[in-house]
Amino acid sequence: MWIPPEVKDPVLLHQPTRKSIKYFGAVRLRDGRFVYRREEGSFDAVSCHTFLRQLRHVTRRARRRTVVIADNASYHHATIHRPWRDAHARRIALYFLPSYSPELNPIERVWKLTRRRRLHNRHFPLLKDVAMAVESLFAEWATGNDTLRRLCATI
Repeated sequence: MWIPPEVKDPVLLHQPTRKSIKYFGAVRLRDGRFVYRREEGSFDAVSCHTFLRQLRHVTRRARRRTVVIADNASYHHATIHRPWRDAHARRIALYFLPSYSPELNPIERVWKLTRRRRLHNRHFPLLKDVAMAVESLFAEWATGNDTLRRLCATI
């Protein structure tokens, strides 16, 4: 990076940030309904457990078992929520992908579609503007979406 000679402090030219918004998400394959949770903190065992409980609450009326496909992140395997998973094993099950193939997780396709539809080639002056753009799309998908159903059903 070239710095003009009259500039004494190169840090003032550009201060990149690493701020981001994180989401847990799941798609019901029967109708493409999307369930998400914005995570304010970091992804960890507690936040994963909170999302699993939310997912269980949303699917409690279904007469079918909920199957969650997860990658091998350590918080998915955490012992803190293992007793809860064992207690609800008849109604919700976690299946883990091999550690070398995270691209097989169908939710990764949803994240890619979200970025393409709401974030690519757009400028967001504030992080909350990114959240509003993304969550407006998520709200459209909350009642079911054939595109998501087809996108996630193909493995």
